[in-house]
Amino acid sequence: MKKIILKIEHLKKSFGEKNVIKDFDLDVYEGEFLTLLGSSGCGKTTILRSIAGLDPVTEGHIYIDGKEVTNLDPQHREVNTIFQNYALFPLMTVEDNIGFGLKMKKVPKKEIEKRVHDMLELVHLLGYEKRKPKELSGGEQQRVSIARGLINNPKVLLLDEPLSALDQKLRKSMQLELKQLQKKLGITFIYVTHSQDEALTMSDRIVLLKDGKIEQVDTPVTIYEHPNSLYTAQFLGDSNLFQGVVTKVEKEYTWVRVHETDLKILSSDWKVGDELDIILRPENIKISLESGKENPLQGKIIDQIYDGAVTNLMIRVGKQMINAMYLGNDKLYAKGQMVYMTWDIEDAIVLKRKSSDNEQ
Repeated sequence: MKKIILKIEHLKKSFGEKNVIKDFDLDVYEGEFLTLLGSSGCGKTTILRSIAGLDPVTEGHIYIDGKEVTNLDPQHREVNTIFQNYALFPLMTVEDNIGFGLKMKKVPKKEIEKRVHDMLELVHLLGYEKRKPKELSGGEQQRVSIARGLINNPKVLLLDEPLSALDQKLRKSMQLELKQLQKKLGITFIYVTHSQDEALTMSDRIVLLKDGKIEQVDTPVTIYEHPNSLYTAQFLGDSNLFQGVVTKVEKEYTWVRVHETDLKILSSDWKVGDELDIILRPENIKISLESGKENPLQGKIIDQIYDGAVTNLMIRVGKQMINAMYLGNDKLYAKGQMVYMTWDIEDAIVLKRKSSDNEQ
């Protein structure tokens, strides 16, 4: 059984009369890379700061390795935090920045030198010991910040959008480096981001937040392929939403009327008259010039957008715009052409429509 390294129970956080975090519960396992994902204002950074002890909680309890730390000062918690702006000391050298925490703990100088050397080797910065932060690139500054956070061997490392200031190419590279580093050290990482790409690429589990509450928590594959709500499906990855009404139910299949066409889905507990949301990822839609045997939804190509590895087709069905994609840049179809869209029946994500979904 996995060891719980961080436990949060009934966490609430208010700023004045505004409730930012609402009865939040979470177990984080030792050696896990867990990501808090959500849009701006959803409460993810507030949760991170509560764990770090930088913001007092309004209600609830926080435990690290079985010890309650809810009311402890930050320096008495076995966590370190890496901030978005790196927070390096501008007048200190790289080695002094990394070793600062050990120096404050009065660790012997020889041990500090050895541990700083080990960290520099770990983050590929040997030879940079005497440089100042202003002499480093953004990626190098981030590595220094990571090394400073790791040198104290924290039980949990907290990372608050540390890659957001980097350009896209460097950000992609650092995503892989961070993941490999975390697995090599076995330290629990709790990572805050609003980027779905970062969350899907790096995480063992994703906690998707909405308005201070957990919308869904699961592995990247499960949360992407089996979202439990319309909000989750539309937040993670591109999606096409079809809204329809059940017209016929059989043991194995159910038919849903969408755009005057009956689409076939796998049966569940649906009943005739149920209003359903059918969600299709662009990569799962197949385009053909001829009508298929199943789910042949017809539409008109409005535009083609080349995006490097793939070409996106914008297809109008009724008043709705659908996004489908195929690999490469071959001009397989023409603007204004009528095409049919089909998909494998198991690729459709089907959810019973809630009244709140229509308000999103």
